[in-house]
Amino acid sequence: MGMESTMTELLTVAEFKDRYKISHSAFYREVAAHRIPIRKIGRATRIALTDAEAWAASLPTHGGEVSNG
Repeated sequence: MGMESTMTELLTVAEFKDRYKISHSAFYREVAAHRIPIRKIGRATRIALTDAEAWAASLPTHGGEVSNG
């Protein structure tokens, strides 16, 4: 097995914001609330793709349910 199979894919803050269409301030609010785990590599901030996908999956959805009441 090569080393690449154990490496975690990391996103930059810009890549994360672009992928999920959120603002800079919204991103850092989510980080401060511990909903988006970040990793520091030197001065660089990175987000694991698996953490990004888990965050997106945890977001509430609206309009998908039909009420019979």
